[in-house]
Amino acid sequence: MEGSIRFPHLGITLTNVVKSFQIGGLTIACYGIVLAAAMMTGLFLVMKVAKATGQKEDDYFDLGILAIAIAVVCARIYYVVFSWDYYSSHLAEIFNLRKGGLAIYGGVIGGVATVLVFCHIRKLNAARMLDTMSVGLVWGQALGRWGNFFNREAFGEYTDNLLAMQLPVSDVRASEITETMRAHIQTIDGVEYIQVHPTFLYESLWNLGVLAVLLLVTRRLHCRKDPERHLERKNDGVVFLLYLLLYGLGRLWIEGLRTDQLILFGTGLPVSQVLSGVLVIGSLVLLTWGRVRSGNCPHQKE
Repeated sequence: MEGSIRFPHLGITLTNVVKSFQIGGLTIACYGIVLAAAMMTGLFLVMKVAKATGQKEDDYFDLGILAIAIAVVCARIYYVVFSWDYYSSHLAEIFNLRKGGLAIYGGVIGGVATVLVFCHIRKLNAARMLDTMSVGLVWGQALGRWGNFFNREAFGEYTDNLLAMQLPVSDVRASEITETMRAHIQTIDGVEYIQVHPTFLYESLWNLGVLAVLLLVTRRLHCRKDPERHLERKNDGVVFLLYLLLYGLGRLWIEGLRTDQLILFGTGLPVSQVLSGVLVIGSLVLLTWGRVRSGNCPHQKE
């Protein structure tokens, strides 16, 4: 039936998965609810990590609210810029976020820039704050990808693997249906379905794995017995670089499966794959060059 999402090899059929709903005449998009939840819970996690590592939670609350607002704007600008062929003829759509259209790398760029300016103004350790913020960021990415699930977007080419997902043709943008998908359309109970890679799910699961690694490394590198000393240690920035490395590796693979890629001008290359490759190489070089120690941080002698 229309509005359903099926995972045939897992025996899962979800019916009436709505993109939006009405409350008092107001249309509320599920995409927006998921993103709001991702941002707020991500900020909560950041503040918990800040407390556990001997930092001021208030600094992260102030930074988080500012960074979230700027990141959303930058994520939209990034998406519009690399989709200008469409938006140049549909200018009014630039401000319509209900159908999706946020590019995470734009949000990351905006968020990092906000951290750097914020720390410069308040005279705070930017590398340390990027470490802590990256934990909440990757959690937000893992949860936020489920907004794509409700919007029936950010999926990949046809596949018949275990996690294959089936979507009604009528619920998907026609421009994202490839010839291969059309060749494998299935009709079930009178409804035509395409069968695709659920790349939103791949990335969500990958990001949860990245989160686990970042939390483990944070626990090993940060201890609370001498927080002032730790603010100056050479390991600051390691967690953020690991985030760039691990997230970039996953995105480098997953982006190649998607059918809604943003293309780098005049190259035919997916911009997110190019940027992911640059981040992977750059972070790996910086980690190696820094000769980061993986052991526990030193404790002050009593």
